[in-house]
Amino acid sequence: MVERLGMAGIALVLGALFALVSVAAFLGGEPFLGVMGAIGCLMVLWVGGLTLFRG
Repeated sequence: MVERLGMAGIALVLGALFALVSVAAFLGGEPFLGVMGAIGCLMVLWVGGLTLFRG
């Protein structure tokens, strides 16, 4: 369980970084990069959640 919590914590940090990239890209006028950053954020958080809540 400790490993799962650690991996979920890492996923939260990486998801936050992807979210920051997404927001910065949208503010900088790069919508494609913003969308890709948002998708990356969602994917990292999804896999982190799967790691934490798997059977």
